[in-house]
Formats: sequence, C-alpha cells, structure tokens
Amino acid sequence: MTGLPLIIVFVLAIIVMIVAISKFKVHPFLAIMGVSLILAILAGIPFVDKTVDGKTVAGIPTVIGQGFSGTFSSIGIVIILGALIGSVLEKTGAALKLADMVIKIVGKKHPELAIELMGWVVSIPVFCDSGFVILNPIRKALVKRTAVSSVAMTVALSAGLYISHVFIPPTPGPIAAANTLGVGDNLLLVMGLGVLCSILPLIAGLMYAMYIGKKIKSQDEIEDNGEVTKTYEELVAEYGKLPNGFNALAPIIVPIILMALGSISSMAGWKGALNIACTFLGKPIIALTVGTLFAVLQLGLAGKMKDFYNITNETLKTVGPILFVTAAGGVLGKVISSSSMVSYITAHAEVLSAVGIFFPFILAAILKSAQGSSTVAITTTAGILAPLLPVLGLATPVRAALCVMAIGAGAMTVSHANDSYFWVVTNFGDMKPEQGYKTQTACTLILGIASMVEIFVLSLFL
Repeated sequence: MTGLPLIIVFVLAIIVMIVAISKFKVHPFLAIMGVSLILAILAGIPFVDKTVDGKTVAGIPTVIGQGFSGTFSSIGIVIILGALIGSVLEKTGAALKLADMVIKIVGKKHPELAIELMGWVVSIPVFCDSGFVILNPIRKALVKRTAVSSVAMTVALSAGLYISHVFIPPTPGPIAAANTLGVGDNLLLVMGLGVLCSILPLIAGLMYAMYIGKKIKSQDEIEDNGEVTKTYEELVAEYGKLPNGFNALAPIIVPIILMALGSISSMAGWKGALNIACTFLGKPIIALTVGTLFAVLQLGLAGKMKDFYNITNETLKTVGPILFVTAAGGVLGKVISSSSMVSYITAHAEVLSAVGIFFPFILAAILKSAQGSSTVAITTTAGILAPLLPVLGLATPVRAALCVMAIGAGAMTVSHANDSYFWVVTNFGDMKPEQGYKTQTACTLILGIASMVEIFVLSLFL
C-alpha cells in the first residue's frame, strides 16, 4: 500500500491507538507496538529481510528490532541517570533547598510567583507529580503565613512544575524527543530553548492562578479541618539538615556546564587534548554520570548512603515503563521511515509545510488529551515526526529543538481525568474534580496556547 491510502491507514492507526489507550485501557506500550506491527504489514514492509537490486531491504522483525534497540542504545542511560539524580534530590531534601533559594530571591511578598518558580526549578530534574508532593507542604505553609488563596497557590505550583516538565531536560520526555529528532547530542540547545519558551507560559500561568484563586475556594478554605500545617522549619527538621546551596545545585548545574563546554569546544574548533576532554565530558551520558556522582556525594554527606540501593531500585522501577514506551515510540517512527509514506509526503510537501511548527503541537495535544501521559505524548509524537522534519522545514538543529518545544507545548494540552497529575493536583490541593477542571484543566490549556504563541514567534526568527 502506498500514497494517499497509506496516509489514511496511518491516521486510522493513530486513532485506533488512541482509543485503545484511552477507552479500553490498553497499556501504551502494547498499543503502540501493536499499531506499529499492523502498520508495517499494511505498508508493505517485507516479512523477512530480502535483497532487491543488490541492496538488503529490512523485514518487519528487523525494523522493529532496530527501532526498539536504537532508543535504548542512545537515550536509555540518560533517562535513567536523570531520574536517579531527581530521586536523590528528593531523598536528601535538596529539592527543598532549591525551593528555599528561589523564595529568597523572589521574596515572601509574591508567594504565587515564588511557588511557581520553585516548581519550575524543582521539576527540571524531578517528575512534576513528585515535585508537587514535595513542595505541597511549603505551599500550605505559605498559604497560612501570607493568607493568599490556596487555589491560586495550587495552580501556580502546578503550572511551574508542568512547564519545565515538558520543556527542559533532564526530564525524560524532552530528552527522548531531542534524541529522536536528532538533537540528543546538543541538549544544551534544548535546555536553552526550554528556558526561553518557559517565559510566556510562566506569565500566563501566574495570571490565571491569581484570577481563578479569586473565583474558587478549596475544601480546606471552606471547612476548617483542623489540620496542622508544618512550617518550613519543621520540614527541614525532618531531613535533619538540608544540603548547602552548592551541593543542592551541583547535580543539575555541573552537567549543564559540561555540556556547554562540549558545545563551545565544537563551535570554537578547539584542538588536541582539551577538545577531546570537553567533547567526552560534554556528551549527555557522561555529563549526567558526573551529575550522578555529585548526587551520590550529596547522599553521603547527608548520611544516607545506606538508602542508595533502594533509591536506585525504586528509580529503575519508575523509569522502566517510560523507557519501554519511549522504545515503542521509536519502533513506530522506524516503521514510518521504512515505509513509502515519507517519500509520498515529501512529494506533497507544500501541504504540511503550510502547517509547519503547529503540526507537532496539534499531534502532541491530541495524544495528550486522549491518553493522559505527557511523556507518552512527547515520545510518541517525536517518533512519528522524526522522518518528517525535512518536510516540515524543521531539519536544522535549532528548528529541530524548536520542534521539541512545540511537542512539549502540545503535551501540556490538556491535563484532565485520565492524567495522574490531574489527580495529584486536585487531591493535594483539596479540590473537588469539578474544581479541577476549572483550575488544572483550564490552566494547562492556557499554558499550551501561550507556549505555542511564543514558539511560533521564535520560529519566525530562528
């Protein structure tokens, strides 16, 4: 099957995948792998390897194997190390220290901005779900101290966490997307764009948080449940002693510096041992390995080395499903690139090029809204788009990184009942589900649109 019929089958396959995940609760890994196999058969990929005009044409088993293993060989270790760093930051209280550093900079007179920026910083290495749980006690303490709206603080914290979760590595989604789209060795560029693309959604999220906080009251504001909120000092006491600022920042900032040196060495054309050292240390795997060593040092200084095995074990359990879903997305991308679909679309490039940077956003938003997981939406969309970047005019490193941002913006749009983060925010924010739709769901829609507006403006100049 070729041409337009194959495009139609592809669209139907994506719809089947979405329905299977969202309605029939099929695990994303099985749904993506199943759809990839069916699509490979219908696309006419041979059942076994064969030779045509002296060239070996890969069969379906080979295509699936290459797509799956390619993900593990290139990005698997990076995802594991990034998640491990986040787990250690959580265990040692370094995440609290980072939050404390932010509030000292912003000040207590702007609690919504402070909690939003806390979330934005903490969620760079820590999953947004975990980040909300970590920072929620501080949110409650700030609500008590400043008498600001609990709902406003909940929405602001959720927004800050979510923005960096979808935009800035070492969060697994952006890392996987960057690698799939060919900019995995230039994570510094992706990080820089992630920070830049965070500006407008951070402003929009803060404004909406302050607006909706005046309209809706949380259950703990309506009913005095007698809950004793812990002060910041009490939270610190639970950890014994928080790491100092350098130790808290080192697992995050050192990998960034090393990757920056790698990029600078490449651009400046450095030679000899210096170039070799910078290039080696600047590779994401090595840079994050160094970051992990700083995290382990932090764990040792906190006297919690005995917990390292359990932390690693729990991290691997958490990361495992993400890795497999990411690898399945790689399989789907490999099937697409091995079919005649790309050549057909290339021949009719004017249709997609008119959509341009909005196409990744729309596709990711559909996948996100349908199945709930931002990471699944990011990795799946990246796998689908990888062969199509030249058609969309996004083949250069900068524009490919911008495509990662557009996918991330779509993967925020929207968080509702099929998203675990929706329930974390509503439950810990003491809100009913119907309030969650007016706060979390509406806010993520605004965040996605605001992000895409900024990304589109940047695409006019980059």
